[in-house]
Amino acid sequence: MPKLEHAAPRADGPAQPARRAIMKSGAAVAAASLLPGLQPQARAAEAGFGKPEMEAVKIGFIPLTDCAPIVMAAVLGFDKKYGVTIIPSKQASWAAVRDNLVTGGIQMAHVLYGLPYGVQLGVGGPKKDMAILMGLNRNGQAITLAQALAKEGITTGPALAKAIAEKKRTYTFAQTFPTSTHAMWLYYWLATYGVNPLRDDKVITVPPPQMVANMRVGSMDGFCVGEPWNAVAIEQKIGFTAVTSQDIWTDHPEKVLGTTAEFVQKYPNTTKAVMAAVLEACRWIDASDANRTKMAEVIAAPGYVNTQVDTILPRILGRYTNGLGKSWHDQHPMTFYEDGQVNFPWLSDGMWFLTQFRRWGLIKTDPDYLAVARAVNRVDLYKGVASELKVPVPTSTLRSSKLIDGVTWDGQDPKAYAHSFKINDMAT
Repeated sequence: MPKLEHAAPRADGPAQPARRAIMKSGAAVAAASLLPGLQPQARAAEAGFGKPEMEAVKIGFIPLTDCAPIVMAAVLGFDKKYGVTIIPSKQASWAAVRDNLVTGGIQMAHVLYGLPYGVQLGVGGPKKDMAILMGLNRNGQAITLAQALAKEGITTGPALAKAIAEKKRTYTFAQTFPTSTHAMWLYYWLATYGVNPLRDDKVITVPPPQMVANMRVGSMDGFCVGEPWNAVAIEQKIGFTAVTSQDIWTDHPEKVLGTTAEFVQKYPNTTKAVMAAVLEACRWIDASDANRTKMAEVIAAPGYVNTQVDTILPRILGRYTNGLGKSWHDQHPMTFYEDGQVNFPWLSDGMWFLTQFRRWGLIKTDPDYLAVARAVNRVDLYKGVASELKVPVPTSTLRSSKLIDGVTWDGQDPKAYAHSFKINDMAT
């Protein structure tokens, strides 16, 4: 049974209420003890990975619901099971995450899927070889539009596209980072309805925790961001959910555990130990609604997401409202494990982001899509860790998905896929 722990104190560390919240009940520990492989049986998995070269690992995170695997790996003590101490480190923005990863200010990060790829290619910042170790979650993001648009009758993609086409004014939308998942979801959604997001409107970059405040003062007409900030906009009657990211791409990849290739090379045992701890945390979170509830209680604390539990919990459980009177049970809410399907670093997922970078002119020529994905997504490391934890691993590194526009992505011909979109920002 894992012992409840909390991350080592630091200047930007989580407040004590986070620890008190989970200590109020033994439910979290009881649930964890029921999961296969979680009992510390002579630390067999740790022995399989070898002694960690670095015992304390600083992992950056942005205050979002999907930082949960990093936080819970530390709070529940899964890190200690593998001989390391995870120190969650709150970051101000995704640019700060990028810079601290590249310079070594943090060793790993809860990070946007597209960010390591951007750094790998030198897009929008320093160029450095990167590593995606595993997925942290799927789904659970959304595009929020301002309530002022609803008053104009603009509540859907087609209605928004019509208003943009009429050119009555410039509409402004925010994403979280130029190579972010949120930029790609926003662009894909707008383009589905005939809008070129880089030519027909204005797109700005805003850190996730600042989205709602910026919409409140009228700086934007819409934004794409992770939870709980879409739910916060609804609570504060500032915005409404126009579309969820899982409606754009069901079971899409979202955040990953990322680091530099240099760190993996220098600290292979440490890397695998952290991966094992985080993978256990993902499995624990998805094991039951009771675990998800305890997770929400922990990450709501000021040192993490800094919001109310009731803001985080409903959408984690699939209970959605859109802020305009509609409620539904979402069949594809944010998930963290799904028998390892969430965590496997699919090469097709990595290549998809490269195709969108090409589509929107972030890269000017076609890369060797598969070679880049193989370099960044460390399937080899993941398979080794998953084997130790008896987590199922897919037989293929590619998967097939149909997106909101009806187009299927299967990773088979990334160049043709990238060039297939009528709406794009390619120079050639």
